[in-house]
Amino acid sequence: MVLLWVVVLGALGGLSMVSSPGPESSASIPGTESQDAFDLITERFPGADVTGGSGANAKIVFVAPQGQKLSDTANKATIEQVVEQAGQGAQVAGAGKPVTSADGSTAYATITYTVKAKELTDATKQALEASVRTGQDAGLTIDVGGNALAAQPSGGFTEIIGIVIAAVVLLVTFGSLVAAGMPLLSALIGVGVALSAILCLASTLGLSTATSTLALMLGLAVGIDYAVFIVSRYREERARGREPEEAAGLAVGTAGSAVVFAGLTVVIGLAGLSVVGIPTLTQIGLAAAGAVLVSVIVALTLVPALLGTAPRLVLARSVRRGAAATTWWTRLARRRSRTVVDRPNRGSRWARLVLRHPLPILLLAVVGLAVIALPATKIHLGMAGDESKPTSTGERRAYDDLANGFGAGFNGPLTIVVDAQGATDPKAAVAATAERIAATTGIVSVSPASFNQAGDTALFTAVPFTAPNDDRTVDLIHVLRDERPAIDAATGTTFFVTGATAGNIDSSQKVLGALVPYLGIVVGLAFLLLMVVFRSVLVPLKAALGFLLSVLAALGAVVAVFQWGWLAALIGVQQTGPIMNTMPIVMVGIVFGLAMDYEVFLVARIREAHTHGENPRDAIVSGFNHSARVVVAAALIMIAVFSGFVGAGETFIKTIGFGMAIAVLFDAFVVRMTIVPAALALLGERAWWLPRWLDRILPHVDIEGQTLTGLTAASTHTGADDAARMVTPAR
Repeated sequence: MVLLWVVVLGALGGLSMVSSPGPESSASIPGTESQDAFDLITERFPGADVTGGSGANAKIVFVAPQGQKLSDTANKATIEQVVEQAGQGAQVAGAGKPVTSADGSTAYATITYTVKAKELTDATKQALEASVRTGQDAGLTIDVGGNALAAQPSGGFTEIIGIVIAAVVLLVTFGSLVAAGMPLLSALIGVGVALSAILCLASTLGLSTATSTLALMLGLAVGIDYAVFIVSRYREERARGREPEEAAGLAVGTAGSAVVFAGLTVVIGLAGLSVVGIPTLTQIGLAAAGAVLVSVIVALTLVPALLGTAPRLVLARSVRRGAAATTWWTRLARRRSRTVVDRPNRGSRWARLVLRHPLPILLLAVVGLAVIALPATKIHLGMAGDESKPTSTGERRAYDDLANGFGAGFNGPLTIVVDAQGATDPKAAVAATAERIAATTGIVSVSPASFNQAGDTALFTAVPFTAPNDDRTVDLIHVLRDERPAIDAATGTTFFVTGATAGNIDSSQKVLGALVPYLGIVVGLAFLLLMVVFRSVLVPLKAALGFLLSVLAALGAVVAVFQWGWLAALIGVQQTGPIMNTMPIVMVGIVFGLAMDYEVFLVARIREAHTHGENPRDAIVSGFNHSARVVVAAALIMIAVFSGFVGAGETFIKTIGFGMAIAVLFDAFVVRMTIVPAALALLGERAWWLPRWLDRILPHVDIEGQTLTGLTAASTHTGADDAARMVTPAR
């Protein structure tokens, strides 16, 4: 089995190296006005570069010294020299004429390139920088916007730190290098297989380059965690005296069954992103769901195979000594191991503390999460642009210079598309439309209209008074669209509002509109799945409510840090701004699946103890005694892995990494380890209530291992009893 996975990894890895790369991330937002307008532009302006092209660009921004104007002879000559010098080079497509602000203090010129920013050579970048220095030496303040000189997103180092921390947690948890290495090895193989498959299918399925990052993040996290649960259960069964193959079977039959259902909840949450209707989100969700499925398969097949390669080395040193001793020492070691396994530990002591004061602890945890969630009510969605970069970057300084010289709205102009096919005089109708739009409160200016070859469709830009992420800009777009029927009736045209600013606003509204249906679908499906697992109505309901608490608290923390700037410097956030509009729904999907992970692993052990005859309160203590340490280790591993992505260069990945790390912290330690035992204690036997008619309908699964326990009841015997156990069926 190990060789099979190595062959699969090698084959897919080799194919991925020769496969065609996938396309760039798409900004398509079907079902929105901005996308409909973009499609109309593509149809009516075939071959025209009306969207800015796909090549790199550099916007050179000039600011005159105090008391001077750029129209002065010397300054004008310097600007012309800089633009001419920057426009030379093998990769340069063209250099635009400088445009000067009304007060003469600021000007800009755009340099376009034939290749993408990541394909620009060092020589091209150095030529651009040399031309800028020419103007700076002449006394002008010059900054370069665009993406030509922008630092490309980087990462990798902090992710490695996260993996190292996870390895330390595993070593402390298991006390064995082999046991600590197995989850890491299996997770890395699973991630390698998943990412290689994504790269192989990227061109065929149109998967963008953005799909692999989230798959890597989740594949590492769940791959390690799922292996941890199986290895931990294997060690527990070995400590109880079971033989290696029998212990592996029990581990996969119990913890492995929990892995299957936990993985399904994660897949439901990720695949459910397709209901939003944004292609990029659908791709990201399905790719990450595929990575999780691979992690589940690896946990069920490769992990037990690895256990078979080192059945003794994976055990703690004390257990290995007992296994190597003589017969009577073996019996003594097994009795001592069973005592160690069942004796009270920190998990059971914590459970008893919660059971002594369930109502106060429950209220304290719920109120605490609610308070942390309060900033989420002030969330401001948008797209991070140059305004969100630190002032140490040229892109941010160029953005500020343009805003100061041309107005705040200059950095986010609205593109107006006018369909004049039904007008008697298209040019006059378009002029009338532009005049009405220019008269709208909040519009500073409109540009001259540009017609297509047929003369029936026009484009022009409208510059708003306010910045792209300002709420007043959102209101302005709504006003323009609300006034459209009257303008269309008066001019005989139909106009649409599009562009980057309108597209970001439409995307944000579409995500918010899809959030409630999305939650309904994924929570509903997972509720049914958990009812099948736990044979209960109240336990899945409690799990869903706990998830809402943890995800709202995580969103509140994200808003406080990335939008308000609280403690932002501690995690390297140099500039606050709006939250990426797709981030909340992506985080909701991931947090939901992971929250159900911990619910399944923790409550399954409680349910197992209850089905084996313990009363509800004792079952809680027993469940925590066996699972709390492993759940804590799994949570710390996930926090370490997700925190590693906080150092990523892309704002979206940085925000997701922080949000996921804080969400796991809240969900594992506050919701599952605190609210769950308190709620179960207050519910008592009612927690496991299921209507008879529903009990007859739902399929029966056995993740508690009742059947397996019966089949292996004789496994604690040794000597002759061991031989008899191999040939005698269990009663």
